[in-house]
Amino acid sequence: MTSTSPAAVPAPQRNDPSFDTVWDEIVYRGLVHVSTDQDALRQLLAGEPITYYCGFDPTAESLHLGNLVQLLLLRRLQLAGHRPIGLVGGSTGLIGDPRPTAERVLKSREQTAEWVSKIRVQVEKFLPAGGDNGLRVVNNLDWTEPLSAIEFLRDIGKHFRVNSMLKKDAVSARLNSDAGISYTEFSYQILQGLDFRELYRTFDCVLQTGGSDQWGNLTSGTELIRRTEGVSVHAIGTPLILNSDGTKFGKSEGNAVWLDERLTSPYAFYQFWLNQDDADVVDRLKVFTFLSRVEIDELATQVAERPFTRDAQKRLAFEVTSLVHGLDATRAAIDASAALFGQGDLAALPAEVLSAAVDELPHSEVPADTTVAQAFVATGLVASLGAARRAAAEGGVYVNNERITDEATLVMSLALHGRHAVLRRGKKTLAAVTIAV
Repeated sequence: MTSTSPAAVPAPQRNDPSFDTVWDEIVYRGLVHVSTDQDALRQLLAGEPITYYCGFDPTAESLHLGNLVQLLLLRRLQLAGHRPIGLVGGSTGLIGDPRPTAERVLKSREQTAEWVSKIRVQVEKFLPAGGDNGLRVVNNLDWTEPLSAIEFLRDIGKHFRVNSMLKKDAVSARLNSDAGISYTEFSYQILQGLDFRELYRTFDCVLQTGGSDQWGNLTSGTELIRRTEGVSVHAIGTPLILNSDGTKFGKSEGNAVWLDERLTSPYAFYQFWLNQDDADVVDRLKVFTFLSRVEIDELATQVAERPFTRDAQKRLAFEVTSLVHGLDATRAAIDASAALFGQGDLAALPAEVLSAAVDELPHSEVPADTTVAQAFVATGLVASLGAARRAAAEGGVYVNNERITDEATLVMSLALHGRHAVLRRGKKTLAAVTIAV
């Protein structure tokens, strides 16, 4: 079985032994955009196990693809023997990391606590617990909430210089905007610095990871520890993942690709990866999969020599969807993708998988008395009822992969699970209808 077969077993979660150190591997995979002293980090990560952390704020009820970059970096360091801490921001989530554009809408304590619980479960899914370097999850509300305002200002705030705080990218952008920035969001970097110091004091944590757009917040912690503890600790900022055209990865018309299957179905998740551009797919394989350097090089060659097979995209989609949603959900997504184009049995798909697939197609909700011809017009597959009749007469009208010659047939009579019908004109042009209830 080839490495690109959709039926392959996902790559085992392990670091590539062809690299001398885990530092060398994460640099190869493009996971280091900015960092503290690189030579010191390389030596640190090649030595005795250290404790390191990444923070995840509950700004939504689920993590997304940007967070997956951090989770996979944490996992690679864990596989090298180091000890991960996943910090879920019960306090920082109440404040809100300043965005470059506008003030965040503050969430209630109840909603924040609910989202903290959900995100904790997601973090635990990717980083095994137990053993000498099992995952430890902490909530920064535990040490922030007991602090009085006086203690916060005297013991923490005095170590921060306003002129340095003003230089942080997000703060600077907001100061130059009409919206300005509130003292609440301005103080966020102090809270994140406090987190690092607390984890250093409690667990001897000496490394924090995060997105490069968080670099100012990451260094607030290294600076606080240097000032109060007299030691040097480290930070790694991962690059923002962009598409080859410069657009933000994982965003389409403002919609994130979520790790929670209720927000982004496994089918939609699989399709997202399957649709990656040839110019981006090799970089995605490096960041988001555990494939070895040799396997990635082989797939890169296939992209260069046989891009029409899309083997790299298929393997990428298989690996990442299996990682996030499991092998069964991935195989169901593959089966649905094949069945839509007549290479499988649509009727055999579970209702939830078929519904997710329909949601990704151009689709319309239609009444129960809708004919096939009317359904084709409603979804835009044809321009008129006359065009639908001609297409049916020419053998180019399919409903649920069955050729339909009588365009007056009620689509309800063909619906799967009593609700959905997949329409196809010719070999490749797809749409769907859902029967209104």
